[in-house]
Amino acid sequence: MDIREVLARNVRLQRRAKGLSQEELAHRADIDRTYISALERSLYAASIDVVDRLAIALDVEAADLLQRSTGDKRRR
Repeated sequence: MDIREVLARNVRLQRRAKGLSQEELAHRADIDRTYISALERSLYAASIDVVDRLAIALDVEAADLLQRSTGDKRRR
């Protein structure tokens, strides 16, 4: 799983766990809703600033959004 997929999965999991729609997350992070959708589908590589804004909006550490789960394999 590449880092875009890791971010996509973690944003989606955190967003759903908080009961937020993509639109609400986008509003809280001051990011366009279509960009949230694209991130969750691994279409874009988010800048570190966007990762930070998402983390703040989700009330998690930025590192949590980039953390691989134990079963994830790193792509080479």
